[in-house]
Formats: sequence, structure tokens, C-alpha cells
Amino acid sequence: MFEMLKVAVAGVGRMGPIHALHVQELARETGNCSLAALVDLDAERARQVAASLDCDVPIFTSLREFAKAGIADATVVVTPTGNHRESAETLIAAGQRILLEKPLTGTLEGDREFAVQLDRDHPHAVMLAFQRRFDGPNQYARELMHGGAIGRVFKIYSSLEDSNPAPNGYQSGGILPDMSVHNVDEILWLTGRMPRAAMAIGSRIYTYRLTTCEEDFDDALLYLWFDGEMIAQVQVSRNHVSGYRVETVIYGEEGQIQVGHFDQKPFEIVVEAYGRRGQKEPLAQRAFKMRDYGRPLPEFIDRFGPAYKAEVAAFVECCRTGHPFPTSHRDGLRAQQVISAGMQAVITPAQAAAVESGGSAMSVD
Repeated sequence: MFEMLKVAVAGVGRMGPIHALHVQELARETGNCSLAALVDLDAERARQVAASLDCDVPIFTSLREFAKAGIADATVVVTPTGNHRESAETLIAAGQRILLEKPLTGTLEGDREFAVQLDRDHPHAVMLAFQRRFDGPNQYARELMHGGAIGRVFKIYSSLEDSNPAPNGYQSGGILPDMSVHNVDEILWLTGRMPRAAMAIGSRIYTYRLTTCEEDFDDALLYLWFDGEMIAQVQVSRNHVSGYRVETVIYGEEGQIQVGHFDQKPFEIVVEAYGRRGQKEPLAQRAFKMRDYGRPLPEFIDRFGPAYKAEVAAFVECCRTGHPFPTSHRDGLRAQQVISAGMQAVITPAQAAAVESGGSAMSVD
């Protein structure tokens, strides 16, 4: 139990400064936490982040030295994916609980090995950052779905499209592991089920030429089959040049639920539920205001800013009370299993001509 939780942020590239800002805000609003330190290989970058937050906190360029210092109870880890496991192990060994940005390790084999280790030695040490579960529009859609608003659900469509390629130097294990992990977790969370098979289709069509980030595709589809006559479709892309597009559509026998619609209004997200054709009034409709941070930020912050803050708040409260986290390494492993199964049955343009109608799919296990 902690009356005042000391929280550090490790990695202050794109997402780290936002986590640090939210920790600072929660500290001022609730008084139950404080920003204890910033950790980054680039000390000057960390100092700039601290200055932007108007806070005087210790700066570390070594995660091991920070862990030895013992000045934090918990850490938000936003290091490169390839360093996730090492970063987590170092901090857990120092007695900390961590909020780890997705994915768990970046590979199915690595996720499995790390999950076994965590289950054995530290089952409640890691909260995996799946911010969509803390998003107001998604939570409302889930309530409508489970409340029976549209009857039996038989299909879920989830899209995530960036307006630009991955930044120069960005480390990606592939567009599906990097991007669709959020969509897949959203689908597993909405349904409470694992698919039985998966297949992927991928292409390189435009923005791969505009970045030094080496990625397998810049546009991909993931198709999932569930038992009980249900499917899910995931669409991810780096090519939606008009702006960040995030949409989820839940199809039921009595109607559908739509979360978001691209109209270049990033700070207002509408959730609508409609019945069968001919019903004039929506079953439900609610608009959610997103946060305008008033400065240039990665486009996904415009859409999910409040969700990221709610996620950190949940992390702080679980650490303070000793409760299990609402998400864990097991959720990351499940999402990676689904994506890996799809990538084993991936279809590229060169292969398409040889694929029989319907393609092939890999079992999810």
C-alpha cells in the first residue's frame, strides 16, 4: 500500500512525454502520486521534457542506475520494443511494478517465454498499455453490445490508419504486430473470446518509400474466424493521408454500433447504434469530447488523450492498493498469438495469383 506513489517514466521519445504529463496532472489533481524521475539515453531530451512540465526531477541515462537508486515505486516503460523485456526485468528485479507500452516483446516466441517467466515469478508486475480499453467511446459501445442493443453480434470491423509513415529510425516488427495489436486486443476485449483461425493480406503501395523505417507492409488486412458464426476484420495502414482514422463497427442481427467516423474532427467522437433498415431513430447516440492539448503532438494523442490518462490513473491506483492490473502480459500474449497466426498465412500481391478462392488460414493456438 502506498499513500503517495512515486512514478518514473523510462523513454521520452514520442509517447513518454505524454505519460509524464499525465502523471504530473494526476499528482496535482489527486495528490496520490508524484513524478519521481525521467530515464532516457538522451539526457538533453529528458531535460527538455522536464522543463516543459515545469518540474525538477532526477534525470537518468541508464535504466540500471535508475533501478539501483531506488527512488521510484513504479515506472511507465516506453523504451523501444526490442528493449521491453530487458527493461521490464531490470525494474521488476528492483521491486517495481510497471506499465509497459505494447507490444510485450514484439515476437510470439519472446512473448511466450516472458509470459511463462512472469506467471511463475511475478504474475502481477506488468500492466500492458492497451489504452482502447480505457476509451470512453469504446467503453460505451461495449456496454451497448453486451446490453443486447443489436442482438447477436456476428462481425466486428476495426480500422487504424495513420496519415504518415512510421518516423525515420522507428523500430517496427511489422505493421500488423506494431499497429493491429490494438485492434486485436479491442476485439478480444469486446467479445471475450479467441478466434480459431486467422489470415492476413499485406501490400507496400506508398508511404514505405517516405521513411527509413524498414517495415514489411504499409497497408494490411487481418481476417479472423470465431466459433459460432462470427468473424472480425482488422484494417491497418500508413497511407490515410487525409488524417488519422480510427473506426470500429459492431454488426448484430438487430442493428449495428459505430464508434467514430472519419470527418477530420479529431476532438469529437460519436458513438451511434442503429436498428434494422426502416427504423428512423437511432437506438443510441452519444458524442464524446477528446482533449486538445494545444500543441503539436502525434496524431493518435488527439484521439486517445483521455484514454491514455485514464490508463495511467488505473495503473497508479492498482499500484497504490496492491490490486491486480486490468490488463496484463497475458493480454499481450493473446493478441500476439492472433497476429502471428495471421502472418503465417499472409498473402502478398506476388502470391495472390497462386491462391485459390478463399485463401488459407492458420489456427490460433
